[in-house]
Amino acid sequence: MHESGMIEDLIAKVESLAREKAAHRVVAVEVSVGPLAGISGDHLREHFLIAAQGTLADGAELRVREPADPAARDPLGVFLESVELEA
Repeated sequence: MHESGMIEDLIAKVESLAREKAAHRVVAVEVSVGPLAGISGDHLREHFLIAAQGTLADGAELRVREPADPAARDPLGVFLESVELEA
């Protein structure tokens, strides 16, 4: 299931960034999803909530943007846009 790999990669990036900034927890994560990524925003949120359990992102809000312009980025990808941290 490719969702698991995407989410594991996302959680790893978010945790790495949080540790780099000496944050105690992740409050929110914003991602953009390419139109051909094969996953809906709701489905992505479900996987994120489960995968984030026990991590610095546990309980974080996942904000999903679905850009209208598929040429802006790889239309198959999920991209980390921003992370809101709590010190």
